[in-house]
Amino acid sequence: MASHKRHLAKTITWRIVGTLDTIVLSWIITGNPLTGLKIGGAEVITKMVLYYFHERVWFNIGVKESKKRHLFKTITWRIIGTLDTFLLSWFISGNPVTGIKIGMAEVITKMILYYFHERSWYRINFGLEERGVKKA
Repeated sequence: MASHKRHLAKTITWRIVGTLDTIVLSWIITGNPLTGLKIGGAEVITKMVLYYFHERVWFNIGVKESKKRHLFKTITWRIIGTLDTFLLSWFISGNPVTGIKIGMAEVITKMILYYFHERSWYRINFGLEERGVKKA
């Protein structure tokens, strides 16, 4: 069985990748590095909590391991993540259009990054008792 340590480790590694992507995209879209840092910083908390629960739900669903599973996880996570990014970007920038621009840019970058993050973790045994058991 996958351990909570595995889910926490995946949460942390994904948050590092995701936060860097958010900071860069927010900086490019707003033209302000401080706004990028504010949005990325706020997401560290919200996204880690949301991601952890996303991992737990997918672990308990019992869907067979496959590339298709990773694709569906990518899509469900991106819906949650984009909504969070949109709301935080709107709140921090004060402009809903900025929130939409950042959120939509992340749909593309984050889905690609998340898919490869999932594929990488699929190959890692950390937190698994044995390889043939359900993995997150």
